[in-house]
Amino acid sequence: MQLLRSLAISTRLAIQSPWRKKQIQRMSERGEAPMSVLFYHRVADAPVNPWTISNREFQRHVDYCRDNFELISLEEVQRRLESGHSPRPSVTFTFDDGYSENCELALPLLIRHRIPCTYFVTTENVRHGHPFEHDLRLKHPLPINTVEQLKAAADSGIEIGLHTANHVDFNRVHTVEELNKEIVEAKSNLEEMIERPVRYLAVPFGLPEQMRPAVIETARKCGLIGICSAYGAYNLIGDDSFHIRRFHGDPEFNRFRNWLTYDNRKNLRRPTLPTEDVLNITPEVATKNRQPQLAFS
Repeated sequence: MQLLRSLAISTRLAIQSPWRKKQIQRMSERGEAPMSVLFYHRVADAPVNPWTISNREFQRHVDYCRDNFELISLEEVQRRLESGHSPRPSVTFTFDDGYSENCELALPLLIRHRIPCTYFVTTENVRHGHPFEHDLRLKHPLPINTVEQLKAAADSGIEIGLHTANHVDFNRVHTVEELNKEIVEAKSNLEEMIERPVRYLAVPFGLPEQMRPAVIETARKCGLIGICSAYGAYNLIGDDSFHIRRFHGDPEFNRFRNWLTYDNRKNLRRPTLPTEDVLNITPEVATKNRQPQLAFS
């Protein structure tokens, strides 16, 4: 089944390629080239979970992107969105969670080629070295990045970002206290760990239901300059530069190429984020946090 799906995608790409290339060329001429932001989790040769890509395939992804796109940072994505000018199709690399195996090939590869990358970690897993709950459920606890590894990566040019304190599902957060713990306090804790400013937040799961307005507003107010989703979308001129849209670096190479070969039908299907969602705050929590009127709006 997977082989048939891959062949179908490859065939569709071959048929649509001339049209897609013309579309991208026209967008580039208008200064509206698409900006693709990829996210990965774990690069390793033991595929013990669905969010792992092999070393060989990740190398293939990097080579493909180097050959076909301008490789830029999250900050440059924002700059282009704010200026209203994107001259060439671009790709940006990011990672979520914080698996220590990424230090074996993936990060050294990006560092060697001077490819910008933002690496998002959950502070409590790093602090205590605890495996992720999603790996424990699969009965495959995996090693987590240490503070020393993060500092070394940052010293080599990798930007360290926040992935909350506990890989929280914001769709299940109902108080300001929880929100502050997972974003505001976690940001401060991570800055102390790596002895550097933390500028970006990647929302765990990153679907529209987690991209709640108060999450975005809390990120703004505590000094973060951008927040990343993960529901699969391009960044296009006219988009809000604070919200950076990402899609998965799919281990199936044809699906990976299909996303990177801009398809406007995907853009037309991207969801609308929630605009109203009131927090359920008890008076005690509201008083403690001095935000009695805070709402997801």
